[in-house]
Amino acid sequence: MSDLSAQPDLLLEARGVGKSFPGVRALQDMHIELRRGEVLALVGENGAGKSTLMKLLSGIYTPDEGEFFLEGEPLRVSGPRDALEQGISIIHQEFNLMPDLTVAQNIYIGREPRSGGVFLGERALNARAAELIDRLHLPLDPRQVVGNLTVAKQQMVEIAKALSYDAKVLIMDEPTAALNDAEVQVLHDLIRRFRTPDTGVIYISHRMDELKAISDRITVIRDGRYVDTLDTATTSMGEVIARMVGREITSEAVPEGVRPGRETVLSVRGLSTKALLRDLSFDLQEGEILGFAGLMGAGRTEVARALVGADPVESGSVMLRGKPVRITSPAEAARYRIGYLSEDRKHLGLLLEQDVNANVVLSSIRDLFQAFGFVRAKAMREKSTELVGSLRIRTPSIDQTVKNLSGGNQQKVVIAKWLVKDCDILIFDEPTRGIDVGAKEEIYRLLNQLAAQGKSIIMISSELPEVLRMSHRIVVMSEGRITGQLGADEATQESVMHFATLRPDEIGPENNPATEAGVR
Repeated sequence: MSDLSAQPDLLLEARGVGKSFPGVRALQDMHIELRRGEVLALVGENGAGKSTLMKLLSGIYTPDEGEFFLEGEPLRVSGPRDALEQGISIIHQEFNLMPDLTVAQNIYIGREPRSGGVFLGERALNARAAELIDRLHLPLDPRQVVGNLTVAKQQMVEIAKALSYDAKVLIMDEPTAALNDAEVQVLHDLIRRFRTPDTGVIYISHRMDELKAISDRITVIRDGRYVDTLDTATTSMGEVIARMVGREITSEAVPEGVRPGRETVLSVRGLSTKALLRDLSFDLQEGEILGFAGLMGAGRTEVARALVGADPVESGSVMLRGKPVRITSPAEAARYRIGYLSEDRKHLGLLLEQDVNANVVLSSIRDLFQAFGFVRAKAMREKSTELVGSLRIRTPSIDQTVKNLSGGNQQKVVIAKWLVKDCDILIFDEPTRGIDVGAKEEIYRLLNQLAAQGKSIIMISSELPEVLRMSHRIVVMSEGRITGQLGADEATQESVMHFATLRPDEIGPENNPATEAGVR
């Protein structure tokens, strides 16, 4: 028995935990204490060791040294199912759902209600799921197919599945990365209902504003080591950030604005797609950061996909520097020097089984060929090494497999890929999703530098403060249409949200002060 018996308020403890991988010391002398009835925020930069610690708790990895304790007893976990049966439920940032199955089937997959070894059928399964959903106050129908749900509701299915095991400890890894403000509030209400004197929550997030709203204490880790645990109520977010990164973070202002007379590099008129977009018109100028804002499902990502030919365009026109173009594929967009950083980096932005070097030069492989078809391997490695250094990508070497990097560092690899290509137009869809506060500042500085060099940038983001801070102008969308366009000097959270919540039948000249050309 550990001396936790003298600390009856402790629910979960990690003590002296260490874990190494080839060439990487992921965790060293790590400890963490979760009290009964509390929400403990766990924060740190990408690569700090948060995901490794969670995988140790869920039995995916085995610690090299140290111990875990649950309710005062040694905790040894042989795998994810064993962790669940011992009362530890983890909701990972990447969903683990089966899109073709229903909500009820996903919640109880492998644990369907039976009697005498016989499966009782869909009615009993749906009834059990409905009881759980009702207890959690979730807006879900157990018969809905998960693939047809919004991202926010899929997150709720993950939560329901985790809590169906009668969890004592609920661990949430970036649970709000794809949620809007209203959906975040629903999630936080759910967490508060789950928290009892016998349960606790470990909440991992890069969104500093959320920590004040939901956590009781904040544990900071850096470079695989424990740094400090702070009481949320008496701690400023500046203190938390300074401990996370080991330095003070200074915010850079967005550039003064696009100089008058800059060339219009992209002109879109009447763009429509069969699925969602209707009659979109806007312009993008040289050296401009054009932000796209709107609630989930507004159509922002669909605009990016239509522009690069990933989704077919039903009607409308696109002009590059005054010349009409018809782009039918992302590869063709790249030939027009348009780069697209997708919000789904794992499936659309990276070759996860390849190394960092191969991914960085992927978009420019044709440019690196020399006579007789040989690739200039030395030039490839030099460029990759340069960008790994300038973007502060945390990796043992450029030969590291990308799937072994943290999510934020994977995002930086995608950005590096398009920097190698030297595109004139860059479309960044959620460029800082899953990236810590220190890395965000690096990305912001990078975007500002690219704009100052004359690159034209479309930035899509669900984080309204980010859009307001970084954009020269903001295009606001709702239900597949542009509802407003605002200059940086007049955009506020209130004005953006006003346009973001308009219905299509409310859109008119009085609601959209943009000129016919789409530029204020």
